[in-house]
Amino acid sequence: MRTPPCLLSLTLDSAVHNLSNITDLSPLPDHILIELFLRTLRAGKLTERVLKLFIATGKDEVFSLIQALNIQVTVTPVLPTSKLVSDFFFPLSK
Repeated sequence: MRTPPCLLSLTLDSAVHNLSNITDLSPLPDHILIELFLRTLRAGKLTERVLKLFIATGKDEVFSLIQALNIQVTVTPVLPTSKLVSDFFFPLSK
């Protein structure tokens, strides 16, 4: 007969499923945070927002794991849109 999953396992599975509703992971103990990160990877739910959520914990173990797996945050460039900048680059477009 198969043993039922423990409460921690069920909780982590639920957390992975509902990561879009979680705003702060910093109160979690390190071992639970690492297990949650690994389960998130296995479930294919690691998005840029979720990665930033893990990074925001400031835990060295998380940084080490992200670095070891060579996971990088993509940086989206912000293009200037103010009138001053457009006048500088396109002075004759008036």
